Amino acid sequence: MKSINHIFIELGQYALLCDKKETRVSESSIGWHVEHSLKVINQIVSTLEKSKPSEYKWKFNFWRVLVMTSKIIPRGKAKAPNTVLPEGNITKEILVQSITKSRDNLNKMDTLDPNAFFVHPYFGLMNLKATRLFLEIHTHHHLKIIKDINNNSLPNSK
Repeated sequence: MKSINHIFIELGQYALLCDKKETRVSESSIGWHVEHSLKVINQIVSTLEKSKPSEYKWKFNFWRVLVMTSKIIPRGKAKAPNTVLPEGNITKEILVQSITKSRDNLNKMDTLDPNAFFVHPYFGLMNLKATRLFLEIHTHHHLKIIKDINNNSLPNSK
């Protein structure tokens, strides 16, 4: 799997196709998937910055281990929190602003304590290392959906 920075660059290339939809793949547009992925990055980094690393304690979570090991998020099985759901009309200009903010936030992660953490709604507490991997997996998941929308194809099993 590519690093979050490589996936992020590829994600940004789809901003020009923000209005494109293919309901056989997703009810949402390419722009929605790009914006959602960027909102996830931004919210998680903000939460990492506010966390108290001394309060981090690893705890086993079956679903986290499964997704982090397989590096696959099954389509349509989870519901994202409302705070990371894009609202309104998503334009190229909005995506350019979000991309800039997300790039800055990804760079901030390099300065954070290894035990900075956020609480994932399904996977529990995730420290900086686990968060980086999660962001790679999550962004890659939406990038695959975007590619299927762009290719007007049905989801594949990859």
